[in-house]
Amino acid sequence: MECVHVDIYIYIMASITGHVEVPSSLPPAKVFKVFSDFDNVAPKADPQTIKSINIIEGDGGVGTIKNYIYGDGKSSKVKVDSIDTSNLSLSYTYFESEAFVGLIRKITHHITFILSLDGGSVYKNIFVVISKPDAKLPEDQIDRAKEALKKTFKTIESYVIAHPKAY
Repeated sequence: MECVHVDIYIYIMASITGHVEVPSSLPPAKVFKVFSDFDNVAPKADPQTIKSINIIEGDGGVGTIKNYIYGDGKSSKVKVDSIDTSNLSLSYTYFESEAFVGLIRKITHHITFILSLDGGSVYKNIFVVISKPDAKLPEDQIDRAKEALKKTFKTIESYVIAHPKAY
């Protein structure tokens, strides 16, 4: 009888969830429409942060894979997970990024736009960060991500307000 030795390795991946809410004076349907056109509006509204977004595979709908090029020259690949026009929500996943090599396996964003009491809207983004095995995320990473999401939202909102006929 032959004895076989098998090594089993267990890799531990951490999951961290972040939550961002940003009020807007714009109605939810308008903000959803703008964010549904993120590929075109983001590079115009915030070219220092997002230089370009190009479709690698797909037609722009669910399952589409995009390449984001940032102002610093780094890039990310993003997959569109869902687009729900009736609930004004969408989801997408960053699954490759030069910005988080060695630390993060993927980041999934779940975004909804809801009506606020003043007739505007609230941008809600719940994101889930899955780290690579045995990676330790810096403690302030989630706070920096939240601030970046808020900044991007406000920059795009300002662009839409300044260009009311665009949307």
